Amino acid sequence: MFSQESGAVVELVDQLGRLPGIGRKSAERLAYHLLRVPKSEALALAASITNVRENVRYCETCFNLSEGPACEICRNPNRDKSRLCIVEQPRDLMSLEQAGVYQGLYHVLLGRIAPLDGIGPDQLTIDPLIDRVRTGNFNEVIMATNPTLEGDGTSLFISNLLSEYPVEVTRLARGITSGSILEYANKEILADALTGRQKL
Repeated sequence: MFSQESGAVVELVDQLGRLPGIGRKSAERLAYHLLRVPKSEALALAASITNVRENVRYCETCFNLSEGPACEICRNPNRDKSRLCIVEQPRDLMSLEQAGVYQGLYHVLLGRIAPLDGIGPDQLTIDPLIDRVRTGNFNEVIMATNPTLEGDGTSLFISNLLSEYPVEVTRLARGITSGSILEYANKEILADALTGRQKL
């Protein structure tokens, strides 16, 4: 689509092609779109990317995405501080929040234990999680890792670590089918899974 002489455009296509789920043709279409829209719109996208990279970090408590030391959920005094929901990634937290059923706190692991990929427990936020349970007043910890082999393994590993603490460990009901990803589940399925969670 683009001439090899258009160095800046080729570079843009290459960079867009690095995004997950974006192949070469999609990258070319996006680049062409950015060239067609008003300059202000394209620059607004660039500014948003810069703003996210410079200002968004992980919450110091739960490791959700935040623009300050604490995220909005951790700062909210109306959240149920007796329940803690453990998820793999911030996008999983966002999916559960959109279901509108759960009002407790979260802890984001920033991954899952995957020995074949070289990811062990020490590369996740498991130690801060255990500290939160040990020092907090939680009655229930909800394991909301993805229903995959790695997600279930991570859930089992953490539940074993939590067995010495006086908290009930539950997991999402299997309204979410095995092998699926929370990010792609609709809000009705997520609401049912949260409402029908089971003891682990």
